[in-house]
Amino acid sequence: EMESKVSEGGLNVTLTIRLLMHGKVRGSHSRDKGETVKKMREESGARINISEGNCPERIVTITGPTDAIFKAFAMIAYKFEEDITNSMSNSTATSKPPVTLRLVVPASQCGSLIGKGGSKIKEIRESTGAQVQVAGDMLPNSTERAVTISGTPDAIIQCVKQICVVMLESPPKGATIPYRPKPASTPVIFAGGQAYTIQGQYAIPHPDQLTKLHQLAMQQTPFTPLGQTTPAFPGTYPHTLSRYPSLTSLTMFPCICPGLDASPPASTHELTIPNDLIGCIIGRQGTKINEIRQMSGAQIKIANATEGSSERQITITGTPANISLAQYLINAR
Repeated sequence: EMESKVSEGGLNVTLTIRLLMHGKVRGSHSRDKGETVKKMREESGARINISEGNCPERIVTITGPTDAIFKAFAMIAYKFEEDITNSMSNSTATSKPPVTLRLVVPASQCGSLIGKGGSKIKEIRESTGAQVQVAGDMLPNSTERAVTISGTPDAIIQCVKQICVVMLESPPKGATIPYRPKPASTPVIFAGGQAYTIQGQYAIPHPDQLTKLHQLAMQQTPFTPLGQTTPAFPGTYPHTLSRYPSLTSLTMFPCICPGLDASPPASTHELTIPNDLIGCIIGRQGTKINEIRQMSGAQIKIANATEGSSERQITITGTPANISLAQYLINAR
């Protein structure tokens, strides 16, 4: 019943759907100075926001009533098909590749999307004709997974409708840590307590936050002062950099970022968790605790249950940052 209402656009529920796109895809939309996205917003009635930043990936957030979301997705799917058709006119390829979109979905909703023994995802594939794949691993530093949909624009629209039904029926459980694409990595050099980034042939003084990060790292770990040589950090480091030194003057140093490759010293933190909550932290066959280990980078040991005790001991080992992230994820579970 819900599905028929959603398909007809009669269920006026506000939803947010997140799409993961590569910068170059977004580039085809930004060449016309945002006119395509503006038109999509106006014609669909959905709010469409594109994440900013120097990242190879973009998150596109589409929010609105279900019928507005479906209109926006239809426009996106047809725009992508148009881009594929245009690119094929200059290509020797004979078969037309399908339109492919990647949704970003909280991991806690992926079980409902897959269904028992894969029944739900199989049903969606068969009824829409779209290919649907749910990533096994979570996206970096998040509790979200990528769901890849590919097919014709019509198949994709029907598939998104069915995914929306599942998301409405099974809201996310607990806290969701959203995926945020990382900026394209630029080499950073630290020297004389100042951070520099490489731009072309020159090292340009970097914004304050990285300098502060470096100073903090230098305070936390017993590093040798810049300019001295130790067996741990072979090579000689410059005391300071001139205002705009040529990159060639830096390449003689085997390691021009002393200390940041070395991890802060590991420490240990202990937690006690009630027995009746330990199952949701461990997860089926240890899946959840393994995800927490992978995301936090911490070692996590859960003590065996002791007779007569209503609590279990959890020992977390790692850097302070690893430990605090592991604690956060355990509390979120």
